[in-house]
Amino acid sequence: MIDIRKSGACYNKDGTVSSSSLPDAYKKTMTYKIIARHNTKGETSKNNLVRLKADAVTSHDITYVGIIQTAKAIGLEKFPIPYVLTNCHNSLCAVGGTINEDDHAFGLSAAKKYGGIFVPPHFAVIHTYMRECFAGPGKFIIGSDSHTRYGALGTLAIGEGGPEIVKQLIGQTYDIQYPEVVGIRLIGSPIPGVGPQDVALAIIQATFQSGILKNKVLEFFGPGVGNIPIEFRNGIDVMTTETTCLSSIWETDEETHKYLNNHNRPSEYIKLSPEDGAYYDAYITIDLSTIRPMIALPFHPSNVFTIDELVDEPFKILKTCEEAGRELLGLSTYKLTDKINADGKILINQAVIAGCAGGTFDNIVTASRILKNSTIQSNIPLSVYCGSQPIYLDLLKKGILSDLIESGAIIKTSFCGPCFGACDVPQNNGLSIRHTTRNFPSREGSKPGDGQIASVCLMDSRSIAWSVSVGGYIASACYSNYDSYIPTFHFDDTTYKRKVYNGYISESNLSTNKKFNKKILATEEVELVYGPNIADWPIQPKLPDNLIMKIPSVINDDITTTDELIPSGETSSYRSNPLRLAEFTLSKKAPHYVANAKAIKNDELIRQTSGNLPNEYESAVKKVGALSGSVLIGSALVVKKPGDGSAREQAASCQRVLGGVANISIEYATKRYRSNLINWGMLPFIHDGKFEFNINDIIIIKDLSSTLSEMKTPAYVVRGESLFKINLYLDDMTATEKAIIKAGCLINFNKTTHGGSI
Repeated sequence: MIDIRKSGACYNKDGTVSSSSLPDAYKKTMTYKIIARHNTKGETSKNNLVRLKADAVTSHDITYVGIIQTAKAIGLEKFPIPYVLTNCHNSLCAVGGTINEDDHAFGLSAAKKYGGIFVPPHFAVIHTYMRECFAGPGKFIIGSDSHTRYGALGTLAIGEGGPEIVKQLIGQTYDIQYPEVVGIRLIGSPIPGVGPQDVALAIIQATFQSGILKNKVLEFFGPGVGNIPIEFRNGIDVMTTETTCLSSIWETDEETHKYLNNHNRPSEYIKLSPEDGAYYDAYITIDLSTIRPMIALPFHPSNVFTIDELVDEPFKILKTCEEAGRELLGLSTYKLTDKINADGKILINQAVIAGCAGGTFDNIVTASRILKNSTIQSNIPLSVYCGSQPIYLDLLKKGILSDLIESGAIIKTSFCGPCFGACDVPQNNGLSIRHTTRNFPSREGSKPGDGQIASVCLMDSRSIAWSVSVGGYIASACYSNYDSYIPTFHFDDTTYKRKVYNGYISESNLSTNKKFNKKILATEEVELVYGPNIADWPIQPKLPDNLIMKIPSVINDDITTTDELIPSGETSSYRSNPLRLAEFTLSKKAPHYVANAKAIKNDELIRQTSGNLPNEYESAVKKVGALSGSVLIGSALVVKKPGDGSAREQAASCQRVLGGVANISIEYATKRYRSNLINWGMLPFIHDGKFEFNINDIIIIKDLSSTLSEMKTPAYVVRGESLFKINLYLDDMTATEKAIIKAGCLINFNKTTHGGSI
């Protein structure tokens, strides 16, 4: 049972509506307490902008090179707070020769030069490491990965694009309007066979389509919290990203204290809980005992059914999903119903338990219990990825891994590849069941543009293990009679102490050179190590007085994910080279985009070198009247609702590198994508959807300074001999965001404000 109350009210901890409704009742939430603690300027209130300083930041090896390059261009001298660089994304993807290890060498040299923390490849998934070593009650952490969620440990953690990490590294703040907060009260206990992924998928199913949780903070509390262990909570928490919420936070209890004690950080525990009469903008009650094993069918985590529903009506459900997939992919050959055998069972080709969601100690132990004394079919590979080396080590010592290996499972190192398509790619037309975070198109590594397509279903590790044990067909773990005992996990950080480079020392512990009265930095005299694929960001132009935009592509899908804007998987190897990576922009969704964007960029180059507008643009300007002041020609992607999914800033920066100056959308799916556009100097325009744009339309905007001040502008659309006048809007931009847009990008803005150095 999931009961959703959409209207705001004050609630007591027992779920009853409070008789009092004080104007400052929002201050009784856990969210307020953490935000107020980290807000550096102004009043912390529902009507104000808050400017937050993080306790720590983190990135992985898809994003940290660009982040450090950006901060270096502004004048970085040292990391002012702990910056954790993990290597869990490009550690197995071998495309491009030496470039992955070149990035790792760069990352280690940066940790030494600026005082960072470097976690070697195969040692830990980014979010597992942060839970083990950094997350704790009352903290605020930002990560350049969308699944940055440590709420189960009492941490407000937010996944954002790389530029937001840069801001923290150069002493700036994370600026947002005080967010709306949704209370989620848990009651009851999960029944045997139900795991964290089942609860998470049930929440996503109930909330995603309505958008009720978009850009809001979720607060989990209630008696049900105490009925699930920490790793169960972590598994739910990390998947809240797929609701499009901003973050999530859980009340803390003795289980939290035990976790921190086990991870050698007992002093970090504090009790967090909402107060009676706390105000919530919406309120959800979830009875954990009513949740059943769930499955998210292709191609989104919100495409959810109970496994029993799917097993009862396999053809009806898979046929509907198959038809939707054909439309989404543009492939009439896409198949799902052919997975149903003569007995009506849905056969799989592969199974994976991995990452920040699946690779926990508890999940892997439970999977081994279910698989005990069973034999995995030879044609169904089951890959198990431990979330970290300490988890791997304790599973090894307790004999859990030997049980899994004996059953036929393949044990692999800590790696996020199954989550973004860099390994375990199924066969063409294959069906994979995975306890990972996403099942977007190509997240399993196939290439629809080349006629290759496989499908991923998200399931909990319990039902995955049960499905594998009964012959490789989808089945609910509720029908498995397994030993549910989970031994206590022993966190042995010996491997971290021996191999993780820790160059961070807090200001309070730095020694002082009295002669110069200067703190001695926690850095080494080293130079950054550059591989041949590591390139600086191209210089971007500042915002002109007048903008001439040409449309290279129009995407009318209901939602466009960041994976579609810039594909994951093999392309991740090129993320340290902005120009090389940009070649993959929209390659699977709109293959014509790159060539069209380059042609528009070349038109701007002609204008710069000749001093004259190319004929097509000159003709368009004559239709709207002369332009006064500076002019820039750029491309503007028209896309209905972009940005669901990853926090990777390259979804925006690749457009910018190709000459992009704006997105024109009806709505932005996530705050983080819109922030990425702004930080790369691109205007996040909104339109009302009444005007239908075409490829090669030319859009002219006069007097951009008034556009930014009024947040609304008349735009002139020239299509051949026709002229249309429409309105474009800019919603809720802060003064700093406007200044970044005017400067041309965050790098330009900070070079100006900091005079080239920090």
